[in-house]
Amino acid sequence: MASATTTMRPLVSLTLPEKGVARLAVQGGMVVAGTLLLTLSAKTKVVLGPVDLSLQTLAIFLIAAAFGMRMAVATLLLYMAQGAAGLPVFQGTPEKGLGLVYMAGPTGGYLAGFVVAAAIAGWAADRGWDRNPFKFFAALLVASAAILGFGFAWLAGLIGPEKAWQFGVAPFIVSDLIKTALAASLVPAIWGLIGAWRKKDA
Repeated sequence: MASATTTMRPLVSLTLPEKGVARLAVQGGMVVAGTLLLTLSAKTKVVLGPVDLSLQTLAIFLIAAAFGMRMAVATLLLYMAQGAAGLPVFQGTPEKGLGLVYMAGPTGGYLAGFVVAAAIAGWAADRGWDRNPFKFFAALLVASAAILGFGFAWLAGLIGPEKAWQFGVAPFIVSDLIKTALAASLVPAIWGLIGAWRKKDA
């Protein structure tokens, strides 16, 4: 029973202290580091229209797989709080605005979708789906669809459904599938390497 429980833990469980202040400190540091990774991924962008293409989706999936649902959602919420406070952590900041003004713009729906996607991917990791590329790919497809769905709904209210689909969804479908497949392949591969390393040392 104990080994079954262990296999359901996300990657972060391999490095966290068991309990106490040390555990909370490490978790806090990882959450902050996660927001830095999100910021860096946001700044690697390609302009395609009212919403830019970035590596954030991949970063969110990897963070969720490593952290599990609770820490992943905490990371995304801290990231949103940083952006709301006016820090230039989002794709188009500071050139397209800062703080709540930017968050209310064209990317507002995608930002909300990021949090939902982190919860979905983290939930899957907590259940060990990130060990299986097919299960994890299915979960990440749902997470990716949530990002595009929230983004479309928000953008449609700003520029209309037709333009929202044309500029806010269609250009990202193929790239999001690629990033989803990459994350779904990479994370199980890491678990495979960890398993092989443990057997070698056993």
